Amino acid sequence: MTIEIVRVDYHDETQGKQLVELLNNYAQDPMGGAEPLAKATQQQLTGELAKRSDAISLIAYVGDQPAGLLNAFEGFSTFKAKPLLNVHDIAVNPEFRGLGLSHKLLDALEAIGRERGCCKMTLEVLSGNTVACASYRKFGFSPYELDPKMGGAEFWEKPLN
Repeated sequence: MTIEIVRVDYHDETQGKQLVELLNNYAQDPMGGAEPLAKATQQQLTGELAKRSDAISLIAYVGDQPAGLLNAFEGFSTFKAKPLLNVHDIAVNPEFRGLGLSHKLLDALEAIGRERGCCKMTLEVLSGNTVACASYRKFGFSPYELDPKMGGAEFWEKPLN
């Protein structure tokens, strides 16, 4: 069984469809919200990603089957005056879990980050997703805090639509 990590070409129709399918599978998982992506999102996603110079998408293939996905975006750390990479989505289809694909995807992103001179990679994870939390800790991620007395960072949102 061969495993290959490929950077998505957003203009490649096959890779674009695979990206959307993998993300939609994740969206329907309880850890992704348990609802499919809106049809408009499915139709527009790769075109919108193609417009963004800060977007990075990676697909893990097992044999010729798309099995996992990582979407990340370059940001900037004002405290380090260097770029950073934020993992926005990471998902592995259930039938391919246990093969180490999430770490292979993260390894590939880390290599990209090092090439770009990034100071760190960030991500958010649901505290109840204990499998993902353990995997991320094993990879070297940890909860973010500046001073333990001030507490850990939390990910908050305010929808604009």
